Amino acid sequence: MPSTADRLMRAQQALDRVLDQPVVGRAAAEAVLAEGEGDEAAAVALRALGLSWKENGDLARAVRTLRRAVLVGERVGAPYRAAEARMSLVVILADRGKTDAALAEAALAATVLTGADSARLDVNLGLVLIRLGRKAETLAAFARAQPVLRAAKDTRWESLLLNCRAVLQIQVGDYRDAAADLARANALTERGGYQMLNAMVQYNLGYLARQSGDIPAALDLLDRAATGYAEAGRRGTPLYTDKAEMLLTVGLAAEARSTVATAIAEQQASGFRYNLAESYLYQAWATLAAGEPEAAVEAAGTARTMFSRQRRNTWADLARHAEIAASFAIGQRSATLLRNTEAIADRLAAARWPVAPHEARLLAGRIAADLGRVGQAQALFDQVARHRNRGVAEVRILAWHAQALHALSTGRLSAAERAVQAGLRVHAENNAVLGATDLRAHAAARGEELAKLGLQLALKRGDARAVLRWAETWRAASLRRRPVRPPDDEQLAADLAELRRVVADLATVEAPTTLGTSRSEVSRLNSERLRLEAAIRDRSRYARGTYAPEPPFSPAALAGALGERVLVEFVRLDDELHAVTVRDGVVRRHRLGSYAAVLKQLDVVRFAMNRMSRRFGSAVMQVAAVQAYDHSRQVLDGLLFEPVRRALDGPELVADRVADRVADRPLIVVPTGSLHALPWTALPTCAGRAVSVTPSARLWLAAANAAGAAGAAGTAGAAGAVSPVGGAAGSGTVATSATGLGTVLMAGPGLDHAEPEIAALAARYPDAIVLSGAAATAADAARALDGAALAHVATHGRFRADHPLFSSLDAHDGPLYVYDLERLGSTPQTLVLSACESALSGVRPGDELMGLASAVFALGTRTLIASVTPVDDSDTRTLMLALHAALASGRPPAAALAEASAATGIGGFVCFGFGG
Repeated sequence: MPSTADRLMRAQQALDRVLDQPVVGRAAAEAVLAEGEGDEAAAVALRALGLSWKENGDLARAVRTLRRAVLVGERVGAPYRAAEARMSLVVILADRGKTDAALAEAALAATVLTGADSARLDVNLGLVLIRLGRKAETLAAFARAQPVLRAAKDTRWESLLLNCRAVLQIQVGDYRDAAADLARANALTERGGYQMLNAMVQYNLGYLARQSGDIPAALDLLDRAATGYAEAGRRGTPLYTDKAEMLLTVGLAAEARSTVATAIAEQQASGFRYNLAESYLYQAWATLAAGEPEAAVEAAGTARTMFSRQRRNTWADLARHAEIAASFAIGQRSATLLRNTEAIADRLAAARWPVAPHEARLLAGRIAADLGRVGQAQALFDQVARHRNRGVAEVRILAWHAQALHALSTGRLSAAERAVQAGLRVHAENNAVLGATDLRAHAAARGEELAKLGLQLALKRGDARAVLRWAETWRAASLRRRPVRPPDDEQLAADLAELRRVVADLATVEAPTTLGTSRSEVSRLNSERLRLEAAIRDRSRYARGTYAPEPPFSPAALAGALGERVLVEFVRLDDELHAVTVRDGVVRRHRLGSYAAVLKQLDVVRFAMNRMSRRFGSAVMQVAAVQAYDHSRQVLDGLLFEPVRRALDGPELVADRVADRVADRPLIVVPTGSLHALPWTALPTCAGRAVSVTPSARLWLAAANAAGAAGAAGTAGAAGAVSPVGGAAGSGTVATSATGLGTVLMAGPGLDHAEPEIAALAARYPDAIVLSGAAATAADAARALDGAALAHVATHGRFRADHPLFSSLDAHDGPLYVYDLERLGSTPQTLVLSACESALSGVRPGDELMGLASAVFALGTRTLIASVTPVDDSDTRTLMLALHAALASGRPPAAALAEASAATGIGGFVCFGFGG
């Protein structure tokens, strides 16, 4: 039988190991307990065992085990060991939401513990007091503990103290002190080899970065912390909850909902009810951002109840704030709601929350304004507006919004417009740190209300040029900046290559001809696919951007560049659809009507085109599809273009629409919302006309200027000279790509028309790089496309609505993703995608686009010809050959596509960007 001293030594060793290696520490503790529970060593071993369960996320078992440790310690005459077990119970009971019981255990332990152990108890007590909002008492406890721990050279517990105090400092906005504490904690945990504690420090460094507005750094640090937690087997942490909150900050509502759902499931399973309450709070905000205010009210109510039971009153106020915001979104307006909102704002301000009080006061002002209480609304707006030049960016944006509403309430429209512009500048500067495409695109949602207010002001003034300027201020802003993606990121490249392999393996095992594939193999591959996609998505988000102010948009410069072209920009304000036209330097605004009515006809057109191209159903059904198509496209054409007919064709053609179509001017279309998925050439107004569709007038203007400069320099890419289109050497000037050639032709797998189409085009472009069969790999395609003047890619395109940056083109060895394209030096100046629906994009607030089509514009492509609807394979080949014949004759891309479509009777393809 081991000696008592030996047992006690081994029990202490188990306790020392349990924080960083819970499984190892648990095994050592269980070995001691297997020898008996009748001495002091057993109390220590039980404490180690309880803490191991806590580290692995099983709080219920942790509490039971620690209570056994207390009983054993008291039974064997070791009250000090019982008090140590009570000290450990303090934090675990708080994690379970039982703050009163935690304080009771702390009081009992305090009567026994002395010296460094008393200081350690103060650290745990401080953690509970932070959660209760008792900040002064928390700081006092830490002030007592820190010198004692330093004198004892207890770096582990000093690190805990510094970490906890930093959380409190971040909450009240003392970021400098928080950074100093976390820097010391990071150094201590790295030097001491405390892996779990270091993960906690990384977590709070991420929290600090988020509060400071550095979302890329915050996500990076949070993912590092997640790795540390996972390696230590730690579950039930608030990590997923905080990541959801960060995702909400940049407008990723759907992903935030999924992330917080993971947090809720994990915390319910492990018993971390303290963290669970916060997860329900962020579930409320995520649900509200996703447009489901009724569900948000329910989630916020659950969070408020849980916070109240935990005696976390300031957090309960935050949950009530979320409830009120959701109620406002539902449409509730009342004097009671106004009083409650003001009271919540005051309490949140007293608790020194950095952003929430200003959100609540702004909301109260809007409620007061809607109730006709103008004076009260102005006073509330003024309270928020005072912070417009100080505080974090989120506060300043709210303050400028309040300033704009205050000015609007007094009839000062110009002052309101200046305030909106100032708020959007702060938003742009704050978001400039975002380097990744998806973060940029979704972050636009955070400024949507301000941009919407600016557009309302312009419409109210009736100034068409102002409407155009405001529409362009917020439209597709992320496409005007190249995404930040280091081309030498080896890990990202390796993950993309591995993802391609996994997707190719999945396609093989799921093929109808594959026999004997087990469900477990499919499940394994799918799990690996999801893991790799998450790694690629997350890694790309660590990239940082920089702020560079853009010159103001000039309608006059646009008008000068248009020449004889006519621009129609569609603008939406809720369900109200407008158009702004620019023709011969004249800018006009036109009220079109209901956006919902337009969408109804758009859905019919797309459905009918899909049925016609796929040859679905019987002959009778095909006839019905053609009839529905003809009727809906006529109706849709009238809704979109009849009110702007004079601007399109001039007064000489309005009276007689059967006039010579040669007189029709080239048309530039800037869609909004779901109109980005409209096959514009299907509409009578656009049929036979050179139509270019662009994400924004500003992007078209930049491309037109670039094409003009290239034309003046004699390079390829200007209108009418986009490629070597004559067939013989010397028939055109070729821009040199990264591969040394100007034209790339690629045939992907699984597309019947691809090989013969590319073979036919190869005869027209004898100097082109031709990729087909096993040579058409993703890596070879990327190398060839980089810097090409013209590329024609005949392969399946796949649009991923759930995550558009995983939209792809099929290569021989798997998908070529948008992420791959973003690693290129530049995409082809002119790109033709000969595949169904390859131009579809995810549309976010601010008409931010995400997908294959939008990605290439941000990377240097000036012209893209692609399909937004299904097109029959044989029809596609016919149209593509006609298109290149027209290009060979010197026609600009938009005119070439119009001529090819008219000659073949085949639609569905659209010329995007600068069409010449």
